[in-house]
Amino acid sequence: MTNPDVTISALHAKYAAGVSPNDILRGVLARQDVVGDPGIFIYLATREELERAAAALGPFDPVAKPLWGVPFAVKDNIDVAGMPTTAACQEFAYTPEVDAAVVARLKAAGAIVVGKTNLDQFATGLVGVRTPFPVPRNALDDSLVPGGSSSGSAVATAQGIVTFALGTDTAGSGRVPAALNGIVGLKPSLGALSTTGVVPACRTLDCVSIFASELDDAWTVFAAAAAHDESDPYSLERDVLSSTIGGKPIIGIPSRRSIRFFGDKVQQEAFEKAVLGVAKTATIVEVDFDPLYAVADMLYEGAWVAERLAAIENFAEDHEAALHPVTAQIILGARSLTAADAFKGFYKLQELKSAADALLAGLDMLLVPTIPTVYTRDELAADPIGPNSRFGTYTNFVNLLDMSGLAIPYGSRSDGKPFGVTLLGKGGADRVLAEYAAQLLGVSLSHSAAVTADEEIELVVVGAHLSGMPLNSQLTDLKAKLLRATRTAPDYQFFALPTAPVAKPGLLRIAAGQGAAIEVEVWSLSPEAFGKFVAAIPSPLGIGKISLADGTIASGFLVEAHAVTGAEEISACGSWRAFMAR
Repeated sequence: MTNPDVTISALHAKYAAGVSPNDILRGVLARQDVVGDPGIFIYLATREELERAAAALGPFDPVAKPLWGVPFAVKDNIDVAGMPTTAACQEFAYTPEVDAAVVARLKAAGAIVVGKTNLDQFATGLVGVRTPFPVPRNALDDSLVPGGSSSGSAVATAQGIVTFALGTDTAGSGRVPAALNGIVGLKPSLGALSTTGVVPACRTLDCVSIFASELDDAWTVFAAAAAHDESDPYSLERDVLSSTIGGKPIIGIPSRRSIRFFGDKVQQEAFEKAVLGVAKTATIVEVDFDPLYAVADMLYEGAWVAERLAAIENFAEDHEAALHPVTAQIILGARSLTAADAFKGFYKLQELKSAADALLAGLDMLLVPTIPTVYTRDELAADPIGPNSRFGTYTNFVNLLDMSGLAIPYGSRSDGKPFGVTLLGKGGADRVLAEYAAQLLGVSLSHSAAVTADEEIELVVVGAHLSGMPLNSQLTDLKAKLLRATRTAPDYQFFALPTAPVAKPGLLRIAAGQGAAIEVEVWSLSPEAFGKFVAAIPSPLGIGKISLADGTIASGFLVEAHAVTGAEEISACGSWRAFMAR
């Protein structure tokens, strides 16, 4: 099944060309019908609810609202005003009057919530099947588990129903389902995204995570959502958006002695192949992971199991029968723990942190297989605990050590099962991980997701708006400034459109590296001028994100694919000026 292109750049190109948000949102509901998976959403917005949200957007303004008209889903342990929050337990359900802080920020950036997604009950699990609702189907192989706890969010994204989705990640819930469904899972540094309005699992470790099919979309969402929140005592003022890679990174991988695949030779081969790819741009160092595994083992011992119980203790006292059997087994087992057990756990963790710090000294990041192996739903039915624990091999220690993580699909398994790796860095290294992941994937990463009122916006022009060409005055009249002449990345086809009275080009994005590099100019405008300029663009042209030869991304002219039917392809000319001279 082919997924529709619902990336941010594709949607904004459609909006600039005159497509309405209602058209896109109707497509969301239609796509859910086509996918036909009743396990994805616990609550799906009605057409009337979506129309009201679209009407509240105001005029198309991708500068002030970088997520304008972008549909997203929210894990059902994160509050959305007017939509029930269940945490996959109907007896726990309530309907909040206000949005979770992170949802509020994304709405303010123009994004539209389309529904609440399924999860392992109370976010306890990495498999995605511990729910009283129908289990979401893995988007790539329905014999496999979908991964959890953010199962519905990952599947909704992988199926192309939404552009992105929010999950949570305490033990790997934002990374494991990303690996199993072939998408990006961004697990922020602790405190980077507010958890106000999130049903806690382990409040000291919880993170709101982001799923997207494209790395740049995940980063754009993260940049829009990241902010200190005074209402959240665990929110931290961290500079997570601007740190960059300084030269060739030094990357640690599990040593041959300590790496774990639990007998899965196919997964091992896929990871070894991935390491060879990474070694082309990084220095690889083998690291003994035993101290990290020791930290990981602590997550379901003592203090942190007790913290899970503390989150729902009052509810569990009166509604124990409402708990999923495996969830109850894990959380209620903490009733026998004492305060002394918790403090012993804290002391042990502190000792292990010291060992881990020494282990990681001198490394820029770690590279691990996101999961050590894959499991089918039948295997989970036979053993509900063991596979779940093994899924956490390379994820459980991350939040306990205040690390940032980014799961990406990278390479493949020889048997066709999904495969991905995770980059792990210190707390605050979110941008470093994203930049290096972009390098590995051969894609560009936006330098910012929003522009303040006193900043100027870069605009890429490719045809009649070039300096000296007939429509250039439309830029100069708006006080635009020419910054530089450059080329696009080799990701485009170039067409001469049969327009009158002024001939116009059409730049069409195709697969990365499969097209031509076209000469362009980069101009800058004030946000107000940019808005006026965008409003005047006629169909079938629109504004989307253009990848440039220097690795940056800027807004610029793109053409809708249908408009190039019958048009002359002029990619070989390399520029509009060369074509006009011909």
